[in-house]
Amino acid sequence: MQSTSSDVMGQITTTLVVTNRLDEGRAELGEISAQEVRSISLKNVLVDTGATTLCLPADLVSQLGLSLLKEVVIITATGLGKARIFQDAKISLLGREGTFECVELPIGADPLLGVIPLEALGIELDLKNQRLILLPMNSTTSYLRI
Repeated sequence: MQSTSSDVMGQITTTLVVTNRLDEGRAELGEISAQEVRSISLKNVLVDTGATTLCLPADLVSQLGLSLLKEVVIITATGLGKARIFQDAKISLLGREGTFECVELPIGADPLLGVIPLEALGIELDLKNQRLILLPMNSTTSYLRI
C-alpha cells in the first residue's frame, strides 16, 4: 500500500486497512469464521498531524463493530467537545500492523490517521514530497527504542 499525494500542498493521504482485532482473536479461537472478521479498506485517508490517533466516522465504527472504551473531552478546531473512544482497531499500513484506539467522528466526516499510530508503526511524513516513509527495522537498525 503506497501513500499518495493530495492536491493540497503539504497534505498526505494514504490507503489503509482497519480490522476489528477482537474479531481476529475470536477467529483464532475458532469462535467465528475468518470470513466473519470485520475489516474495511479505506482510500485517501488524510494523515493529520493535528490528530492524536485513528479517527473514523460513526458509520465505519459501527460497520467494524468496535467496542466502546470510554467517553472523553477532546479539543477540536471549534473548541472543547466530547467524543467516544473505541478499542481494538487494527491498522495495516505500508506492510506494518498495530492495534489502536479510535475516536468516533460524526457520520459523513472523513477518516483521519493521527500521530500515535504513525509513530508506533515507525512511519514518518515527508511533507516536501507528500509521502510516507518507513523508518528502518532490520537486522542492523530499528526505529524501536527501549
